[in-house]
Formats: sequence, C-alpha cells, structure tokens
Amino acid sequence: MGIIEQASKRLEQLSRAGVAMPWSGKPPETSAQPSALAGSLQQIAARPQPLEEPRQTVQIDLAALAAGGNLVPGAPRSRLMDELRALKRPLLVNALGDRAREPVARGNLIMLTSSLPGEGKTFLSLNLAMSLAMEPHYRVLLVDADSTRRAVTERLGIGSERAGLMDLLRDPSIDLADVELATNIERLSFLPAGAGDALATELFASREAGALLERLAADGQRRLVIFDSPPLLHAAEARALAPQMGQVLLVVQAGRTQRGTVGHALDLIEECPLVMTVLNQARTPAPSSPYGYYAY
Repeated sequence: MGIIEQASKRLEQLSRAGVAMPWSGKPPETSAQPSALAGSLQQIAARPQPLEEPRQTVQIDLAALAAGGNLVPGAPRSRLMDELRALKRPLLVNALGDRAREPVARGNLIMLTSSLPGEGKTFLSLNLAMSLAMEPHYRVLLVDADSTRRAVTERLGIGSERAGLMDLLRDPSIDLADVELATNIERLSFLPAGAGDALATELFASREAGALLERLAADGQRRLVIFDSPPLLHAAEARALAPQMGQVLLVVQAGRTQRGTVGHALDLIEECPLVMTVLNQARTPAPSSPYGYYAY
C-alpha cells in the first residue's frame, strides 16, 4: 500500500473515531491533494500525548503544615491567604487569559526561583500551589525541581526515596503518571524531585524535558504547574529550566538581597518571555492588602 493510500485509510479511521479534521465538509480526493493529507497526519501525530491520572496517592499531614505557618484547606482568612490571592490573580490571567487578553504561551508553567538560598522561594511555591488549588476549575501540579535540597518534598513529609522528576527525565520507560502523586488536598498533586543527578542541568535542557513540558503546557486550560527551582546564582539547573517556562517569579527577600545581586539574577533569565519579582517579608504597606503589609 502506497503512502497516499495509507494516509487516506488513516484519515478515514480518525474520522470514524470522531477526530476533527482540519477542513470542513467532505475530505479532498487523495489523488488530488496528497500533500494536504500528509500534513494533516503530521499535525495529528505531533499533538502531545494526553496526561493520565496519577497512579499513586499520598496523605499530607495538614496539621503539621498549618503548624508551620502554611496555608491549608479550610483555614480561616489570614494575611497570608489575602496576599496569595493578590499574587495569583495576574498569574491566572497570564495563564488562562480573560476578555481583554489572550493567555501567554505556556502561561500555565510557572517557575519560582530566587537569587540566593533562603529568600523564601520554597515557602512561596508551596503556598501559592495551595492557594491555586482552591480555585474550583483548575488542577495544580507542584513540582520539586531542586534535586539537591528537595525542600518541598521534605516540607510535605514525603520520603526523599520516592521516584520523581529526575527519574522521569532519565528513564524513557517511566511516564508522568507513574511518579506524580495525588494528594488528600483536592485538585493538588505533587511531583517529587527524585534521585539526584550530577547531570541535572543537562537533563533539564534535554529533549525529554522539552517533551514533558510540552505535554504539561498543552494541558493549560485545566492544569497549572508550579516549579520550585534552585536559586539562580547557586545552580545552573534553574537557568536551563527558566527559558522553557511561560512565567517566572523571582523571589527577593526584603532587607537582605542586594540590588546588584537581583540585577545579576535578572540578567541570567533576560531571555525568558515573562519575569516578575516578588518582594518577600517586606514591611512596607501594600495597597492590595487589608492588613497593611506583605506577609509572604
């Protein structure tokens, strides 16, 4: 069977299965437009593989998280809750669009980083994911993209021995659903860092990472992905990951991080399409906060 006949047969199968064709009405004759048929098949084949449901579930100790000052489901209104509400609104508009704006490319992929360790990046990543999971129409995947420290994994009380992101990028036989963990928090799942790797930077820049991020980005209308990455000035991994994100949040600790340090970090990610800064632990009154100061 020739290429044209194979293409015609495949399109007929797809049409019977209910797959929308890129033309309206009756498909063109195969003998007249073989290039159109081949192009249509190529577009269909290029679509990212759909995401499956996680095959494992973990129970997160919500009482322990709340005791550590974190946002948890059912918590009463607080300063942290209101500040996170103000923070997530522009992120949601960028990711999903609104009546006035189209969503940005890969806007559902949101990476949090910092210039230096200890600026509150992991705390904000975790709590932003919690706040986004309170939105009724979207699922949230929190990714521990720091295989050296695994700070999010530790704070959630999940064993560091679990397979995760690095294992997924190393082993093509592993699917995201094999290592993604559903949780007892509605609409929130978690991807651990997995086993450390000296070639983490190369893995983040690999075709495997690109394919994974493409699948996650294609799910943008129903899934938001938060990446807790290493600090920019201490690890090259964050610099490899950032250009592949739709949105990057640079966390800056007020009163500690020097202006020049922040400038250097921003220079490293200047190629990223959308970079925003978050001033953490500031005592300056915030117009958006009814409590009068930022509380991240």
